[in-house]
Amino acid sequence: MITLTPIGYVRSRLLEPADAPKQGSEGAPDAWLEFTPAIGLGLRDLALGTEVLILTWLDRADRDVLLVHPRDDPSTPLRGVFSTRSADRPNPIGIHRVRIAEIATATRIRVLDLEAVDGTPILDVKPVLDRIKDQ
Repeated sequence: MITLTPIGYVRSRLLEPADAPKQGSEGAPDAWLEFTPAIGLGLRDLALGTEVLILTWLDRADRDVLLVHPRDDPSTPLRGVFSTRSADRPNPIGIHRVRIAEIATATRIRVLDLEAVDGTPILDVKPVLDRIKDQ
């Protein structure tokens, strides 16, 4: 048994999955991340302008899907869901690369380019660690 407890929720003007772009960089609005007070200390070293990965539980996803048309385009061949970024999948964990635009309080952060809909549960926040290429 695996138990996940949300650490917060997305607050966005995107209300339905159909309203959301496929990726945050494709026109997603700013959104607020509202965290539970109990995890506030864990957020303390996040800084304005930092890129982070937000892991979410895509609670409106279809968990029975194993094959999808990429980007919901029926003209593309079906592919196994694990070779795509589809929200519909057996364990609908979303991963979103965003930039911190504002830290309003210890538990309320505004981010850029988040394609998750309003009310989406937040599971975790992780720093972006880009590989530094040898020069």
